Amino acid sequence: MFPPIHTDRLVIRAFEPADLGTFHSRRNDPRVARWQDWEFPFPMERAREAIHSIIALGKPTVGEWWNATVTLPDGPPVGDLGVSLSWEGRTAEVGYSFDPEHWGQGYATEALSALVAYLFDDLDVTRVFGMLDPANVASARLLERTGFLYEGRTKSSYWKAGEVSDDVIYGMTRSDWEEWVDRPRDLPEKVELVEVTEHNFADVARLRTHHTQESFVAPMLWSFADALFPGEEDGLPVIPWMRAVEADGVLAGFVMVAVENEKQPDAYLWRLLVDRLQQRRGLGKRIMELLIDECRQRGVPGILTSWVEGAGSPRPFYESLGFVATGNIVESETEARLDLA
Repeated sequence: MFPPIHTDRLVIRAFEPADLGTFHSRRNDPRVARWQDWEFPFPMERAREAIHSIIALGKPTVGEWWNATVTLPDGPPVGDLGVSLSWEGRTAEVGYSFDPEHWGQGYATEALSALVAYLFDDLDVTRVFGMLDPANVASARLLERTGFLYEGRTKSSYWKAGEVSDDVIYGMTRSDWEEWVDRPRDLPEKVELVEVTEHNFADVARLRTHHTQESFVAPMLWSFADALFPGEEDGLPVIPWMRAVEADGVLAGFVMVAVENEKQPDAYLWRLLVDRLQQRRGLGKRIMELLIDECRQRGVPGILTSWVEGAGSPRPFYESLGFVATGNIVESETEARLDLA
């Protein structure tokens, strides 16, 4: 049988007959069902049959979808997790659905992380993966926050209610999981901007954000391409200045600036990238402090940048540093300036 898993705020346990009401309600919430493949509306009899089957299985089973309920300690269910084992139990596909009133509180990340740890540590699987609609960005970001890696997109491969869509795959191996769990979390003691050279460029090229963040910051190979073919602005050549970022001696990010010139006295922050394994430890602010010092030493009066609007946009980060929107829209991006005077 499935042993209950206790996290800081949640309990992940086997379904019980008393869970029928919340399970049926969750399946019938259009906000939850929007991205799922179950029939909608979801009949009570179908919910009763599903609960009976889940309880009868008792634990993750090869060739079957099994679900665990996620509850608050001594509280009501807030969602459920799904697992389907294949390849004689070596591979696990996961799914998840949470009540909308509990969205945005980190419960899904906490629960899914605990489930993945159980699959690797207790069931000894070699790979865990999840599949989702390309438009379901919130689900993709959940998988990324749990350590999953974007693996690809299959075209016209998923059918629901007679309509076809692409399918996106996120996955991780045991070594991917261990690397994610062991990633640094604390504020680094030493952050440096170092030259990109023939000796380190291959390692710098391997830096990567989460896939959903590529809507806001281009991958490294695009940055190198921009540096190689920078073009012109106002009839003057754009001169890139780029540096890798080391945090406590480990490559952690990349920054690139278009150098100021006689027509544009401000430097332009062209790229700021923090590797997915180095995020959420204050690196972005430390990098900007070093860049601001560099610009002030050159007598630059300000730094320009621009961002794409939308969920996950870097706008809050730049505004927290003092950047102010100029009112200009540059190639569909919001331009902003930091005054260094």
